[in-house]
Amino acid sequence: MKRYVFVLSLLVIGLTFTGCVSKQQFTSLQSNYNKLKADNTDLMKSYQDAQIRLAESGTKVKSLEDRLAEALRNNQELRASYAALQGSLDKSLSQNSQGNINISKLVDEINASNKFIKQLVETKSKSDSLNMVITANLTRSLSTDELKEVDVKVLKGVVYISLADNMLYKSGSYEINERAGETLSKIAKIIKDYKDYDVLIEGNTDNVPISRPNIRNNWDLSSLRASSVVQALQNQYGVDPKRLTAAGRGEYNPIATNSTEIGKQRNRRTQIIITPKLDQFMDLLDKAPDSDGNNK
Repeated sequence: MKRYVFVLSLLVIGLTFTGCVSKQQFTSLQSNYNKLKADNTDLMKSYQDAQIRLAESGTKVKSLEDRLAEALRNNQELRASYAALQGSLDKSLSQNSQGNINISKLVDEINASNKFIKQLVETKSKSDSLNMVITANLTRSLSTDELKEVDVKVLKGVVYISLADNMLYKSGSYEINERAGETLSKIAKIIKDYKDYDVLIEGNTDNVPISRPNIRNNWDLSSLRASSVVQALQNQYGVDPKRLTAAGRGEYNPIATNSTEIGKQRNRRTQIIITPKLDQFMDLLDKAPDSDGNNK
């Protein structure tokens, strides 16, 4: 563009210093001038267009640079997220491996516990079955009159034989009367048939105080009555004394009110309590699985 301006300037200067020119020359110069002026206009327009395009290109370049910078930031964030996810995955895999070990250990413990529980249930079922057999055999062996004064039942896996005091003892005494002999012999036979059972003889009284020179109170009376039955089972009917225990509970284990004569009569009783030996259960407890699923 500067070149055309310079040429145009030379033409003007040439006209100024040459003085008069021919019409033909003037027309030619005028034509050249108009052509140069048109070219200059086109150049100016092209220049302006180029400036606009340059500005637009600069804007696009800036936009691309901003997008590139944003893409780089996003890439860094993605790398950080990937690293975090990888770390989380590694941790999960490690925990899962440990979890598999713990689950396997838990399964072993459950299996061991189930086996132990099964043994306990089998032992308990066997004991319950024997208790029912004892009760049935004893009930069949007693006469109708004896069943009126002897109560036989099973409570919580234990056989209770409750005998009224007027059937067993002389009035106000701990000595066993003759009438009780036949009943005790039948009970003794059942006890001897089931050697895996222990026998507790428990004396009970009403709340009426006793006054005897050799008996201080109802504790003494209940204990002496229980001892009399134990010695009769041992000495007269051959029950192993190692299986026998005598206990007195005095007036403190009533099953009825002491405010009536019938209630007092029910409370004056001796119970023969037949229980499975605890040894078999203790043996099972000793073999109970520990926390590692192993038997002790």
